[in-house]
Amino acid sequence: MNDEFYMREALSLARAAECLGEIPVGAVVVRDGEIIGHGFNSPIGASDPTAHAEIAALRDAAGKAGNYRLPGCELFVTLEPCAMCAGAILHARIARVVYGARDPKTGAHGSAIDLFAVERLNHHTEIVGGVLAEECGRLLSGFFAARRAKKGEGA
Repeated sequence: MNDEFYMREALSLARAAECLGEIPVGAVVVRDGEIIGHGFNSPIGASDPTAHAEIAALRDAAGKAGNYRLPGCELFVTLEPCAMCAGAILHARIARVVYGARDPKTGAHGSAIDLFAVERLNHHTEIVGGVLAEECGRLLSGFFAARRAKKGEGA
């Protein structure tokens, strides 16, 4: 299976988040070609600022692995990780992150800051951006456009 296959799984989770009124971001953790962690954004519904897709997927995978460290695992996420998620990814020892759309406001792989490039950190993660970027970006843009339109109707 290739990167696009796993990104499509993450996109499916992002659509599930959107159905719940959450910002549509989804993530999966893969070990040896098998998805062991699933997650999507739920900070609104959970009233939890840490309930990002990556965090949920990491928690799911760590629970299944029985270890908070996930060496050799890959994380696929529809949006460039933020600083909080980048920190969790590094602490979990994720080997590789693949993301779809860039996040110019809070992205931690060079869009706003590049935490993954800090050389003095004790773990380094390979990063691949832009996988199914247009599709991931359209999902997010459509969500925010609909939200703005709905706000305008109520004004």
